[in-house]
Amino acid sequence: MNDDVWIFGYGSLIWRPDFPYAERRPAAIAGWARRFWQGSTDHRGVPSAPGRVVTLVPRARAICWGMAYRIAASDSGEVMAHLDYREKGGYSVERVGLEFAFSDGAAEGLVYIATPDNPNFLGPAPPALIARQVCASTGPSGPNDEYVLRLAEALREIGARDDHVFAVERHVRGGPGR
Repeated sequence: MNDDVWIFGYGSLIWRPDFPYAERRPAAIAGWARRFWQGSTDHRGVPSAPGRVVTLVPRARAICWGMAYRIAASDSGEVMAHLDYREKGGYSVERVGLEFAFSDGAAEGLVYIATPDNPNFLGPAPPALIARQVCASTGPSGPNDEYVLRLAEALREIGARDDHVFAVERHVRGGPGR
């Protein structure tokens, strides 16, 4: 690649970018909502007990906040290969428009989205059932409940509101219905 590349992270990439980047900025994408609808059999669960991680689903008027990372052109090939491997459990790359927080800036970026046609897609479920599955799952990257709690914390740190994530978090912490 000859140009710098922006990567949009909306799940664990918000708090755990494990690749070199030149710049990191809170950002949002329009028309997408974050949901715990993707199964994880390679990071936060195993094939016999899949965890749940987030993906994006199209939603009119939705705004999804996350973190954008500018990858230097000199690192982009290596970083994309790393992310392709990291997100191998059903995710594909899509182009999106990024709006940066705290500025008038915008850019085109790449995002990994798990679509319903991948074999690990679990689909919708009530937050209490998602939380129950999360609390019963652990994988090579750690306990699934850690993923939920760290995501909720990271969203609060950037001032983002996400009712779905926060509802699952409440149930993971032992809220009503768990």
